[in-house]
Amino acid sequence: MRVGGLVVLIWLIIGAIAAGQRGYYGSSSTTCAHAGTIVATIAAGPLNSVGVNPKISCHLPSPSS
Repeated sequence: MRVGGLVVLIWLIIGAIAAGQRGYYGSSSTTCAHAGTIVATIAAGPLNSVGVNPKISCHLPSPSS
């Protein structure tokens, strides 16, 4: 169980590094698509180094008037 947790932690750290290398943290954009792309990049972890570049798009409904 400890080894599995360590593997997951290393996986997420590698994904966080990949998101940083792509400049996702420095952007001032606060859309759900930007946040989703950061989360997907972190979740993809080491797969980022073989060319996986996840992008998320989302459309929130406008408030009715």
